Amino acid sequence: MKLDNIPFGLTDWASIEATKHAGDSGFALWHTQQFDNIRVRMVEYSPGYLADHWCKKGHILLCLEGELYTELDDGRTFTLTPGVSYQVADNAETHRSSTSTGAKLFIVD
Repeated sequence: MKLDNIPFGLTDWASIEATKHAGDSGFALWHTQQFDNIRVRMVEYSPGYLADHWCKKGHILLCLEGELYTELDDGRTFTLTPGVSYQVADNAETHRSSTSTGAKLFIVD
């Protein structure tokens, strides 16, 4: 990740309009800022959310609220709780997310 052409700035996430993304079950609300080739998001997953795809995109992800389950295509599973993060490179390990209780995340990709 190379951070270019991004002047100092503040983001009031509550003022960023959310877009709704359906999962196989539940939905995600994305508050998104795009900075050159870097996407920064505050994402809220509804209770019962299950991603509708396996993701190959790299992320740095921090759980702020709730509990998020991440499953890798090799069968390993991980649970994120507030204050726990993960990082994965592009095309490194295919993964998908789910939550039974809902979760709020900060994601850079």
